[in-house]
Amino acid sequence: MSAPALVAHAEERAARRTAWRRLWYRLRRNPSALAGSAIVLVVVALALLAPWVATHPQDAGNVVNFRARHLPPSAEHWFGTDQVGRDVFSRVVFGYRISLLLVVGVLGLSVPFGVVLGLLAGYLGGWVETLIMRVTDVFLAIPALVMALAITAALTPNLTNAMIALAVLWWTWHTRLVYGIVRSLRGEEYVEAARLLGARTAHVIFRELLPNCVSAISVKVTLDAGFVILIGAGLSFLGLGAQPPAPDLGTMVSTGSRYLPDMWWQSVFPGLAILFAILGFNLLGDGLRDLFDVEVA
Repeated sequence: MSAPALVAHAEERAARRTAWRRLWYRLRRNPSALAGSAIVLVVVALALLAPWVATHPQDAGNVVNFRARHLPPSAEHWFGTDQVGRDVFSRVVFGYRISLLLVVGVLGLSVPFGVVLGLLAGYLGGWVETLIMRVTDVFLAIPALVMALAITAALTPNLTNAMIALAVLWWTWHTRLVYGIVRSLRGEEYVEAARLLGARTAHVIFRELLPNCVSAISVKVTLDAGFVILIGAGLSFLGLGAQPPAPDLGTMVSTGSRYLPDMWWQSVFPGLAILFAILGFNLLGDGLRDLFDVEVA
């Protein structure tokens, strides 16, 4: 590598380090982002370390112990036990795995698809823009929960079909978000310069325009994670999500509600676990929105 290339590479690395330091400084001064990051890290850690964190890891499976059924919270069973004697705390910890798996599955399928469509519609314009955005408008007119209920009811209720049902509609918000950003950027000088230099359409879209959408997409994905957990829990509450004996939080709330108010712990603690995870993602998303200074619908 030549001397000028080495100097340019060193300057690029220094600029990148400076940008990360500036970002970390702003993050430390944002209480919402810090609190959300801490909560999300706790949720992820509990999910990953569930076999070691859970006090009764065997209770996450198809286990029955009628001698220990309906026990209130105690030193042995921190969140009490359910109707068949399983430890509620252990099932809540393993339930985070299902919730996060749902988030990864739904957003992993819908976000790339929606982002690509938004990039194409915003940059190419013409009939491509009209077709993509009219289809997007049609899907946006359908409430996500209603469509998810219809799809999961038509198919076999399970976690995979719940992912598919949510992903079918979730791409629309990312398409609309990216489309608006790209439309405002496609006339910028650096885009015109890339075109004049002979850059291909794919290069302009993915190397010039996409990086300018990353901060807004990151904020949107973080906020969406909480909504996915909430809607997934709603589907499970109605019996259309993960099926027993899987330790799903929504299913636990539904089952525990039959024993209210006497055995309150069976539904209250899983409900609080859902609230805790959603609060973490929402605080983190709000903090990132302030950090990147972006507007996300």
